[in-house]
Amino acid sequence: MAAANSQAATADVNDLGQIDVEDLEVSGGRHDQRPWEQKLFFWLCAGFSAFHLWVLVGPVLVKEIDTAFGLGQVFYRAVAANIDQELFRAIHLAWGATLGFGFYSMAKGRGTKGIPWHDWLLMLGALGCAVYMWRNLDDLQMNQGAVYATPDLVYSLVGLVVVFEFTRRTAGNALTIIVGCFLLYAMFGHVFPEGSPLYHNKSLTDLWFVFPYIYSNLGVFGPTLEVSSTFIIMFTVFAAFLGRSKAGDYFNNLSVALVGWARGGPAKVAVLSGVMFGSVSGSSVANVVASGAITIPMMRRVGYDRNTAGAIEATSSTGGQLTPPVLGAAAFIMAEATGIKYAEIAAAAIIPCLLFYIACYAHCDLHAAKHGLRGLPRAELPRLMPLLMRVYMLAPIAVLIWAFITGYSAFLAAALGMGLCVVVSWLNGFRNEDGSLRWRRGDDVMGGRAIIEALEIGAKDCIQLVAVCAAAGVIVGVIALTGVGGRFAQIMQAIAGENQLLAMFFTMIIVTILGMGMPTTAAYAIAAAVVAPGLQQIGVPKLVAHMFIFYFAVLSAITPPVAVASFAAAGMARGDPWKTSWIAVKMGLATFLVPFMFFYSPVLLGQGSFWEIAHTFTTAAVGVWLLACATEGWLTEAMSPIPRVILAAAAIALITPGAATDAIGAGLAGLAWALQHFIFRVRHA
Repeated sequence: MAAANSQAATADVNDLGQIDVEDLEVSGGRHDQRPWEQKLFFWLCAGFSAFHLWVLVGPVLVKEIDTAFGLGQVFYRAVAANIDQELFRAIHLAWGATLGFGFYSMAKGRGTKGIPWHDWLLMLGALGCAVYMWRNLDDLQMNQGAVYATPDLVYSLVGLVVVFEFTRRTAGNALTIIVGCFLLYAMFGHVFPEGSPLYHNKSLTDLWFVFPYIYSNLGVFGPTLEVSSTFIIMFTVFAAFLGRSKAGDYFNNLSVALVGWARGGPAKVAVLSGVMFGSVSGSSVANVVASGAITIPMMRRVGYDRNTAGAIEATSSTGGQLTPPVLGAAAFIMAEATGIKYAEIAAAAIIPCLLFYIACYAHCDLHAAKHGLRGLPRAELPRLMPLLMRVYMLAPIAVLIWAFITGYSAFLAAALGMGLCVVVSWLNGFRNEDGSLRWRRGDDVMGGRAIIEALEIGAKDCIQLVAVCAAAGVIVGVIALTGVGGRFAQIMQAIAGENQLLAMFFTMIIVTILGMGMPTTAAYAIAAAVVAPGLQQIGVPKLVAHMFIFYFAVLSAITPPVAVASFAAAGMARGDPWKTSWIAVKMGLATFLVPFMFFYSPVLLGQGSFWEIAHTFTTAAVGVWLLACATEGWLTEAMSPIPRVILAAAAIALITPGAATDAIGAGLAGLAWALQHFIFRVRHA
């Protein structure tokens, strides 16, 4: 019944453009695989996810079985994986690259029937590198940091070629070019004048040292690929299980039932959907496509113009990567880079995330009030009570949060979530037929085939992230080899001096530019390696520096001139990409300010007493709402320019933590209201 009502509410599907996520997120085209290749890569994908579950979760479960039955460690020794961590990452990269070359062709428009011979050769090269490491692991680790033998050079050169082509096809040209520049710098940095910040004493004659050094656990197989092979794959598979259990459909239906009837209801549905489902997806564009297929036609139906409908969906979907408990994949790299527990990072993200979505909700409400937009008829909405009877669909997310809070490992937390996805899907089988409750299996019940499909989907969703993390490892290796990171910090200090605000402003520009041409994870990883040390050297706290970089890496998805989330939403709404992007920036304006505010006061990151946090959050929430009023030009009626400017100043003062700024903000807000009500009132808006 809920599904039928939801379909009725979204009947205007002809108004929806067709968008392929890969058109915006990858550089290569898709292979038109032969039937036998489709079957092969289906099982390779499922095996990829299953292998990681066996290595990461298997030992924990086997220990529990040994303990429960008093077997000592007999079962553990026989079944649990015992793989060297560097070799495990090499297998992860080789397997991921094999999938990448199997699915993506060299360029868009060049897809051929079947996988061509040169892509099979690249797969063979990727797998050959993993085999070479397995056969020579001890020697490679013993020689680390020394001059390697010629076979080691050949092995590392093949491996780097695989990484570069894998990255180019799946993550775009921008990231590949940047990584290539770093590699060229490692070889030719000696040509810079001695004594200059960019000079280093390694040269082209050190090929036997440079390439094997970078293609080791000091570079490619270092911290970034460790995150990809552990946290990212686990939570990507968890998201796939959540989607396959139809939890995503449930979140959308619940959002429609809760707020679809309200003023501008479909837009508010997009906001709630971004909070619920966006938090477990690592891609803003994927969020847009999944959620926008439902919300954009609904928004168009009640009167939202194409550009605004697209902007609302783009902004709310982008915010999903800022939403705990599962932030975007970059947050896992942050935990590894900073040494801060992931649970602490997720907790620090709560207030900025809430402020982001309060601002989005406010814009939706004010735009609807300004243009007289209503909600959907209640008769066409999914019934709330049947949906509340299925509130168990939220159990996987609830257990995930509980596991984080109680100190369980992230791997076990994700595994528990996957198991619960299967359990709650079986509860979906209980259906009310002819007044009696019966169990009948449907597409929303996960059997063996559905579980394998979820494993396959999780692996596909992880392919790009494997490439991004491997490429980021090249940059990490070059920085470690040349010491350019410390010199970049010196350059930043020379430009900004001791002015932290100026340094943060430069950081915002750098990260935003990086994020325009590459995925969020890559933009964060590069900036964290190059920029974050400089910020810390001038006194910016570690968590603040990394969260600042993370937020602008995420927001780059809606920032012109290259705003992939906005472009995807504009394509679906058949609107103007440029106008859609600027409306999205307006909606996300508060979040562009919030990172600067938690730079001034970490209270917005939850650093302080309960009352300090509560007070700061309350005033900041009022501030973002008033900022939405100022940018939309609507308070209780259409606003004149002078009160709007004063109200914007009041909003910024309220968002800024501090008793004095709160008092100033309250006073300015009162002044703006008085001027609007008594002097500048617009009687015919």
